[in-house]
Amino acid sequence: MRFFLSLTGVFVIASSRLFAQSFERPIPQAQSATAEFWYALACIMLVLSMVAVQWLVARR
Repeated sequence: MRFFLSLTGVFVIASSRLFAQSFERPIPQAQSATAEFWYALACIMLVLSMVAVQWLVARR
């Protein structure tokens, strides 16, 4: 059993090095005006929802 586990480890290491690809760093893309609009809207809605929760909790 010990021989099988050590042999499995050798195969895993050998195959991972054979099939590994080099890391290609992603190129960042610019934000579009539409994406910026929806992000701003989401931020505003998040702040408003937090204000609403605070208002509801403070009433108790």
